[in-house]
Amino acid sequence: MTTTLTVLATIATLFAGWRATRRTRFFLHIFQLETYKFDRYARWLSDHVRSAVVRLSHVVGAAFISSRRYRSTQEKKPLAFTARMTRLTVATGLVAILPLGLGAFYGWHTGDPSGVFWYLLGFLVTDLGAPLWVAVGAGLTHPIENIIQDGFKRQARTRLSNRPDLTIVGITGSYGKTSTKFILAELLRQKYNVYATPSSYNTPMGLCLAVNEDVKPEHQVLVLEYGIRYPGDIDELCDIARPDVSVVTTVGVAHLETMGSQDAIAQEKGKLVKYTTSDGPAVLNADDQRVDAMAARTDGPVWRISSTGDSVADITAHDVRYDTDGTSFVVRDDTGTEAAFEISLLGKHNVTNVLLAVAVGRSMGLRLRQMAHAANRLEPIEHRLQLRRRGDVTIIDDAFNSNPVGARNAVEILGQMNGARRVIVTPGMVEMGERQWTENKALGAHIAEHDIDLAVLVGDEQTEAIREGLTEAAYPEERIKVFSSLFEAQDFLKQHLQSGDVVLYENDLPDQY
Repeated sequence: MTTTLTVLATIATLFAGWRATRRTRFFLHIFQLETYKFDRYARWLSDHVRSAVVRLSHVVGAAFISSRRYRSTQEKKPLAFTARMTRLTVATGLVAILPLGLGAFYGWHTGDPSGVFWYLLGFLVTDLGAPLWVAVGAGLTHPIENIIQDGFKRQARTRLSNRPDLTIVGITGSYGKTSTKFILAELLRQKYNVYATPSSYNTPMGLCLAVNEDVKPEHQVLVLEYGIRYPGDIDELCDIARPDVSVVTTVGVAHLETMGSQDAIAQEKGKLVKYTTSDGPAVLNADDQRVDAMAARTDGPVWRISSTGDSVADITAHDVRYDTDGTSFVVRDDTGTEAAFEISLLGKHNVTNVLLAVAVGRSMGLRLRQMAHAANRLEPIEHRLQLRRRGDVTIIDDAFNSNPVGARNAVEILGQMNGARRVIVTPGMVEMGERQWTENKALGAHIAEHDIDLAVLVGDEQTEAIREGLTEAAYPEERIKVFSSLFEAQDFLKQHLQSGDVVLYENDLPDQY
């Protein structure tokens, strides 16, 4: 091959390698966001063939042309190079370099201009195959990951079996798990040394990480979150940490896409009650019929709570009042004792969360007034109706994992706010299967009903159902703004927000959406 062609081929190789690296990194990120699940990753790829998997540059054969689609500068949740991701990256890189190396090998040894064809073919195959290389790399490392995870699980089970003095409180539910966990930990600290897992550590590896690294000999109570996405998830979690006390918050429509129906969700979450130790109490939200029915699945004592004052419940709330500073209400316990609770948390769902925590506290010997005192110190939980200030603008941050009940509640709270303008920023809700369009359309109608001044929607296709709900409710078209990304929406708000405005961030979908 001539010197000129060699130089051009080398430059092309560098461009192609740069582009292929960015594309591969992009799909590694997607695989991580899809929780390393092959079925979820495959579904994402099938839904994004034209927008990400095959680009115009592949059609014209220009694999070295870059695309901003694969830039990492505006990721909301950056790629985390954990030990698992590092292993996957190495395996993927070894697979991805094969076509590029073969193209370069044949191109170099042809010794004539036709060798450029092999270079270009190697570039194109390496670049186009990025999604596949990630899947192959994941397949190669899958047995290794299983061995590693089994080791973590054995270690966690051993550590817990050596701590018969440790009381494990397990919390599950479609909504409210994390909030209830943090509320409960604060109340129980009046009497016990408590460790509660951070954030949403509700997966098998999250539980193992907490048990193996964070639980200390001085801890008396361990509060864990049990999340589900697929049938059998509760079995796997309880195999690691079987609860002594179980709490079920709600059965909603979250994860309908993978679970199929609310009854299937109730069946799975009810397993937590079944797995609770024989004499351990189950704390159930009696306001949710599916949760209340789980009482039949336990041989131990049952504590029912109701935020509507249901006389059948053991722990009830009365005289509930809301304002921009928080919520106040009166709690009546199983002995008939009453105490006034004042919390800085917004929303009626937090009344339910507090009652669930109070029921656990009563089952473990805490007095009602003792817990009322602790509840006054509760701090808003990050991204869950968290009030913040940004200059003269009030922010209601409800960006974490929106659901129909929580979203409607957040809109109602925004509607009660006194401000120059009330603005909602939302991409809508996901993972609700066949109900997703209906629920998002209902959210649009709810926004219009509460006369929110400005609806800022993130995602052209994602928010189409919300726009339909707004339009059918006669919401003015000029008050609807649609942007392709949260970053563009924020740029718009920086220019248009005024002193005194109140902005609700309702849900923040991760990067794969």
